[in-house]
Amino acid sequence: MSKGPAKAKRGIPSKVDNFNEWYPFIVEASDLVDKRYPIKGMDVWRPYGWKTMRLIDSLTHSEMDRTEHEEVNFPLLIPENLLEKENALVARLKRAREEGVNPDDLRDDEEEGGFKKEVYWVKHAGENELDIPMFLRPTSETAMYTMFPLWIRSHKDLPLKIYQMVNTFRYETKQTRSFIRVREIHFFEAHTAHADEQSATDQITQDLQIVDNLMEQLCLPIIKAKRPVWDTFPGAWYTIGIDAIMPNGRTLQVASCHHYRDQWAKAFDITYEDKNAKQQFVHQTTYGMSERLLGAVVGMHGDDNGLIMPPAIAPYQIVICPMIRKNAEVDTVAESHRIAELLRKSGLRVKVDSRDIHAGQKYYDWEIKGVPLRLDIGPRDMAQGTVFAALRTGGKEPLATDNIVELCQNKLSDVAKELRRRSMEHITNVVVPLPKLSNNDGVWSLDGQIVDGKIYEIAFAGSDADAEVIERHTGLTFLGEATEAYESEKSCHMTRKMTKRRVILAKTY
Repeated sequence: MSKGPAKAKRGIPSKVDNFNEWYPFIVEASDLVDKRYPIKGMDVWRPYGWKTMRLIDSLTHSEMDRTEHEEVNFPLLIPENLLEKENALVARLKRAREEGVNPDDLRDDEEEGGFKKEVYWVKHAGENELDIPMFLRPTSETAMYTMFPLWIRSHKDLPLKIYQMVNTFRYETKQTRSFIRVREIHFFEAHTAHADEQSATDQITQDLQIVDNLMEQLCLPIIKAKRPVWDTFPGAWYTIGIDAIMPNGRTLQVASCHHYRDQWAKAFDITYEDKNAKQQFVHQTTYGMSERLLGAVVGMHGDDNGLIMPPAIAPYQIVICPMIRKNAEVDTVAESHRIAELLRKSGLRVKVDSRDIHAGQKYYDWEIKGVPLRLDIGPRDMAQGTVFAALRTGGKEPLATDNIVELCQNKLSDVAKELRRRSMEHITNVVVPLPKLSNNDGVWSLDGQIVDGKIYEIAFAGSDADAEVIERHTGLTFLGEATEAYESEKSCHMTRKMTKRRVILAKTY
């Protein structure tokens, strides 16, 4: 691992040379979480990290209000019999998919499916053994869909669009990593019910627009791809995964949308009376996101000096550092608070760091936390009617205090634009065509090498067997068919058929 002298003194690993060491170091050094809680995979949110997550949540709340979703809060515990109901449904849908038959032609079987092997169980209340064991929610389909038949009677009750932000629990047995792979998950889930398949499909389109709006604020480069059949949740008709691109070229699924058609409605008897007084099953969708969004922000935007917070979710968008001098004729602390109040009145989040410590220590503390804009105020700045501004993305210049609010707003906008520019540059450079595969006498070989840090795209019109050949010979995972197809037809990587389908492959978290 290589580090420059300045970084070595700080103890910050090199992000480029060793991302796997850099990421956990930065997560804790920037006071986002504390991983020392005595249950693995259950981190303690520190104030700075929780403020950041709550600001991400606030962006989501705004999108939910805009699209007329209503917030609910369901109980944490779910009775075992509901999980068994889900398992039976998931197992039947999975078997129908494998056998290529209509799920309605199959009976529910006893094969385990869903989340049964991942949940945390509650089997006692005090010293009393529960008649029906309960589990901590891994997600909320079974809990919510038990209530939907009580809420939906008529076509006038549709669409039903609800969401909640809660903690979910899954027994993650792989190596845990803050925000990315944890056992207690800060989770957003939206669930909708519609009169027909097209209305549900329209909801998926709206969900993807919500994704675009959120990622614009988070300045994240993403890939939206319809998952291949074998990677689609068996309870869904189809799944669209939203993957953030991390700096090491791996992808991190930060959100997903599921179109259920009427499969869950049939299992939970969710019907409505249509305009012709006939009973119909609803069509449903879900849209979920998690704290992985924050993990993607950390990984994508940070550098060897620490975090770089997008202004939209920075707990402090501006930090003001007064230069404190003994026996000074001017009060830089009072001036800092005066300017801070002006900025706060305009809606900006501001912190005045009036600690009587060396300026370099202040700079380091706020740099590692990723505050987008720092304003330094010294006696000379006050005499000139300016503050000295330092952008976390680079660049320093004096700003006039006469119109400080407008100038600071412009600088924060510049930070966001620079982060988006870097993200677009990253996605442009990291996504490349997959080397060709050749078949000589039934033996496949790759005409080139798979390079670490790259994501690959191909034109693909092949079968599941063709996909398996590609995954086996490349070590990559099919993310699925990108929502943005090729503009013109290209030759399929395997079958040589012409197609516009653009499939993405990557190494994933």
